[in-house]
Amino acid sequence: MTATVTITPGHIGLSVTDLDRSLAFYREVLELELMQASADAARRYAFLGAGGRLFLTLWQQSSDRFEPRHAGLHHLAFELPSFEAVQAIEARLRARGMTPHYDGVVPHREGGDSAALFFTDPDGTRLEVYSAAGAAGLAAPVPGAPSCGFF
Repeated sequence: MTATVTITPGHIGLSVTDLDRSLAFYREVLELELMQASADAARRYAFLGAGGRLFLTLWQQSSDRFEPRHAGLHHLAFELPSFEAVQAIEARLRARGMTPHYDGVVPHREGGDSAALFFTDPDGTRLEVYSAAGAAGLAAPVPGAPSCGFF
């Protein structure tokens, strides 16, 4: 008999080019809490989360922006409790002078009810925030395919 292993998502670690800039972005736009940060100038990192749970670690180790054409990470997605929470993040992005992909909140697919906002962080890492409902009646930006795959 084979034992069943339960796997629970932990956290995501991102390499960034400028820790201070990335920290400001993730704290302001996603309202993540700073849980821990390095004081060592040679080894800069920060741990971010919400409600005491770690979600994201940032490591200042890169000299180049994210390159979506290379194998590896496609995008990070964060589920939010409501359509209004997705809209609030859109408002914070626009207040920073940023325009999200597809120019705003869209359904994940044609006729879908889940609502998503697609954008990038300061290093070009593709991000998605979404709610399970709220997009009914909105037009999908990518006919016949999931919106999250083609931004």
